[in-house]
This record gives sequence, C-alpha cells and structure tokens, in this order.
Amino acid sequence: MKLRLFPIVATVVVSALLLFGGWYGYRQIALQSPLEKMVKEYDGVNSAQFDITHSTVGLKLDLEPGTDLRDLIQHIKDNGASLIAGKELQVEVKDHSNDALDKWWSEALFPIAEAMENKRYTEITSTLNEMTADLPGLKATAEMDDTNVYITLTDGDASKFIILPRTGEQLGVWNNA
Repeated sequence: MKLRLFPIVATVVVSALLLFGGWYGYRQIALQSPLEKMVKEYDGVNSAQFDITHSTVGLKLDLEPGTDLRDLIQHIKDNGASLIAGKELQVEVKDHSNDALDKWWSEALFPIAEAMENKRYTEITSTLNEMTADLPGLKATAEMDDTNVYITLTDGDASKFIILPRTGEQLGVWNNA
C-alpha cells in the first residue's frame, strides 16, 4: 500500500480550514454581530468593539457624556445572557476627560477608595455631592449593581466613566509568614 502525499496534505489543510473557519464564522455571525447590534442601538453609545474569547467578552465602549453606564451594562447582561453564556464581561470605556475632571477625580479618589474599602457605599454619593457643590457645571453620579460601582463625571462635553469592582483583590497567605 503506497500513500500519496498530496491527497493527505490537501485533506489536512481542508479540514483545518473548515474547523477554524467554522469557529471564526460562528463567533462573528452568532455571537459578535448580535451583541454589537444590541449595544449600538442603546441610546448614548457612539461605538463598541468586542473581543470574544472562550472565557471572556471584552467590550470597549465610546459613550456620549451623561450615558447611564450601569443601565447599559444591565441591558447587556439581560438581553445578551444567552450570547454571553457564562463568560466574564470586561468593560472598558474610552476616556473623554479634560484636565479639570482629572484633577477633580484625583482629589475625590481617596475618600471614595476609603468608602469602597470599608464597604460604605452611601459615603460615595455624599462625597460626590459635597465635592461637586464647589464646581458649577460638574455633574457626578454614582450607581451600583451586584458587582460594580459606576461613577459618571460630566462637565459639558467632557466625561469620565469609572467602574469600581465591589469585591477588592484578596491578599493570599505569604509564603514566608
């Protein structure tokens, strides 16, 4: 029995193309397109880019100032639950900040981090209200769901969206302790 090289190589190449092409097509047509359509139809979303892997759904958003980020994330989780199917949703929002917002956030960061660390989430809202009283035109909101705290800062056309996870990083036991 003599094996011929060309039919074997051709069979392997065609099989690999079908397998990987099928996975790519499934990911593009059955997962990414419906998710992208659902997110782009949400009011306030300028653009959305997805990166879908076996365990995560990465989402890069470009939002208009004042968009309700918590409601958008809940919309994705509710309407895209069958598409996400147990994958971790990782959201990154494009920053449209200015120097005034960055400076204000750096001053507000310590009391908000302290409130997050102590799990006193109502202090976040009171801190934002106290600090925005000094700056006319600055609007700051804080919302929460079961996994994150969402802070939105808006100053005219400039905006900053911050997502703070409610569960902090856990320190492990040191090897030399």
